[in-house]
Amino acid sequence: MVDDEIEQQIYELVRPYAGTYMFSKKQVALTPDTDLDTDLSIDEFEVEDLMNDFFANFNVDNGNFNIKTYYPNEPFSWNPFKKVTPIPVPNFTIGMLIESAKAGRWLYD
Repeated sequence: MVDDEIEQQIYELVRPYAGTYMFSKKQVALTPDTDLDTDLSIDEFEVEDLMNDFFANFNVDNGNFNIKTYYPNEPFSWNPFKKVTPIPVPNFTIGMLIESAKAGRWLYD
C-alpha cells in the first residue's frame, strides 16, 4: 500500500516536467520504465530542478548522484562536416526514482 502511494507521488512529481502538447489533450503514460531523457525529453536544467524536488520531498539522500552521469557534456566541433559520436548514457527512469524513494537513498551511480 505504501509502495503504491510512493509510486503515485513520484508520478505526480514528474508529470509537470513531462511536457505539454499545445493541440493535444493526450498525456504521456508514465510507468516505471519511462526514461526521463529519451521518453519525456526533459532537458538537463529541468531534470536538475526535478531531482532537487525529489530529494527534498521524499527525504532521499542523494549520495553519489551526479546529473552529468545522465546528461554528459556533449562534444563540440567547429567543423560542421565532422560527425560527432554520441556519448552512451545509462537509462534514467522513473523506476529509479521510485526504488530510491523506497530505500531513502539514491541507489544508482
